[in-house]
Amino acid sequence: MDLDTLVVRFQKKDILAFEKLYDMYWENICGVVHTIVKDKGLAEEISQDVFAKIWNNSDSYNPSKGRFFTWILNIARNAAIDKVRSKSFKDQKKNLSADYFVGILNRPDSTEESKEEIDTSQLKKLVLNLKEKCLEIIEMLYFKGYTQTEASQELDIPLGTVKTRNRSCISQLRKNVTLEWK
Repeated sequence: MDLDTLVVRFQKKDILAFEKLYDMYWENICGVVHTIVKDKGLAEEISQDVFAKIWNNSDSYNPSKGRFFTWILNIARNAAIDKVRSKSFKDQKKNLSADYFVGILNRPDSTEESKEEIDTSQLKKLVLNLKEKCLEIIEMLYFKGYTQTEASQELDIPLGTVKTRNRSCISQLRKNVTLEWK
C-alpha cells in the first residue's frame, strides 16, 4: 500500500493504517524529540502524546501544504520545545544537586570485574581552592540548570555580577586544571 492511500485511510480513522504509520515513523519521531529533551523516557512519552494528537487531529493534515512526515515532525518538534520551555521541566532540572553528579564519581563500576572506586582526589584538588561564591555559581549554572538571569534572581545579585563571577570561576578552574596536569 502506498503512503498516500495509507494517509487517507488514517484520516478516516482506520486503526490498521495508524498502526502502519506508527511503525514507520515512531523511531524517527522519538529520535527528534530526544535530541531536544535529552531524556529517553521523556522523549518516548512526548512521542506517544504526538501520535495521540495526530490521531485526534488527523483531519487537519492537508497534503497540499506538505508531506505527511513533515506534518508529524513539526507537531513533535513543537511538543518537545513546549516541554523544554515548561516551568515543570526547568524546575525538575533545578532539583538536581551537584552532590548527585559528584556522587557518580564515587560509585563503583557496575561490572563484576571492577569494583574499584574512581579516584576523585584530583577532582577535589581542582575545586578545593575555589571560593564559596564560585562553587555556588558553578553549581547553579552547570548542575542545577539555572540560567544566569535565574541565578541572579535567586542569589539577589545583579546579572552582570553573575556573568563576571561565572567567567572568573571558569578561568580559575582552567588554571587549576593547567597547574594540575603539568
